[in-house]
Amino acid sequence: MIHSAVIPVCNEQDSLRELHAELCAVADRCKLDFEWIFVDDGSRDASWRIIRELGVADHRVRAIRFRRNFGKAAALDAGIRDARGALIFTLDADLQDDPSEIPRFLELIAAGNDVVSGWKKVRNDPWEKKIASKLFNRLVSTLTGVKLHDHNCGFKCYRREVFDEVRLYGELHRFVPVLAAARGWTIAELTVNHRPRSHGKSKYGFRRYFKGLLDLLTVYFLTGYQQRPQHLLGTIGIVSFMLGFASLTYLGGHWALAQLYPDWKLTPLHQRPAVIYSLGALLFGGQLMSMGFLAELITSYYGRDVAAYSVRERIGTPRSVADQAPPADQSD
Repeated sequence: MIHSAVIPVCNEQDSLRELHAELCAVADRCKLDFEWIFVDDGSRDASWRIIRELGVADHRVRAIRFRRNFGKAAALDAGIRDARGALIFTLDADLQDDPSEIPRFLELIAAGNDVVSGWKKVRNDPWEKKIASKLFNRLVSTLTGVKLHDHNCGFKCYRREVFDEVRLYGELHRFVPVLAAARGWTIAELTVNHRPRSHGKSKYGFRRYFKGLLDLLTVYFLTGYQQRPQHLLGTIGIVSFMLGFASLTYLGGHWALAQLYPDWKLTPLHQRPAVIYSLGALLFGGQLMSMGFLAELITSYYGRDVAAYSVRERIGTPRSVADQAPPADQSD
C-alpha cells in the first residue's frame, strides 16, 4: 500500500536535500512504499531547481509549482488532490518535523484512528510563540470540544477518505482534525520530536494568531451550525430583540408616568441615551433573525446535494448505485 507525504515549500533551498534523505531513510528502513509530493508555494530561491534534481534522482519524488505564493492551505490542498496514497502525511520542509516519527503515526492509524495529529510537547521556539500557541490551543479545544494540545502542528497523518468530506481553503488547514471530528472521524494525538530550526526563518509572524482567531470563529460556525444557521443567528437575534423590547417597555412606562405625574420631574426620554441603545438592540435583533432566515433558505437550496452525515460502512449496494445499474433481463 502506497503512502503519500505532502510537503509545502516556500524558500527552503537549504533544507530540501537533507529532508529528502531523511524521508528516504525512514521509508527504506521500514520498507514503506512512499511518494513525496513537494508543493512549491511561490519560492523565490533555488527550491524548485533542487526539487527537480531530486525528482530526476528519485522516482518517488513528485512536485507541484505555484505561479505565486497562495498560502499553506492551498499548497496542502493541491498536494492532497494529487496524492495517490491511502494514507496522507503532511509535514513542513524546514526540518523541524522529524521524519523518523512516521512509523509511530502508522501505529496509531493501524490501531483504528482516522487522523493522527502531532503534538510538539517540547517546542524549540521563542517563548512568546510558545505562550501564544498555548493560549490559542486551549481556546480552540474549549470552543470546538476537540481536545488537542497542539492544533497548530503541521505534522499529521490522515486516511485518504477524510479529504473526500473535508475541504481545505483559506487558512483552515490547522483545523482539519476539528472539521473531521465534527463528521465523526476518530482523532488521536502523538507526541513528536520538534527540532530547532537550522535553516531559513519562520514564515509566520504574530499576525498569524489574529488570522487564526478569525478562522476559529469560521470553524466554530461550520462545525456547529452549518446545517442550522438560524440556531446561532436567531438565538443572538432573539436575545438582542428581547432586551431592546424590554428596555423600550420600561421607558414607555417611564414616559406614561411622566405624563400622569408631571410634578415628579422625571428625565425626559429625549435626554436618555437608553432610548437609542434600546432601539439599536431591537433593530439589531430583527436584522439577525432576518439574516438567519436567509441563511436557512440558502442552506436549504444549496445544501441539497451535500450530505449532512458521514457514512462509515455500508452493507449491500447503495441505492444511488443500484438506480444507475441497467435493468435485469426479463426475457425467458
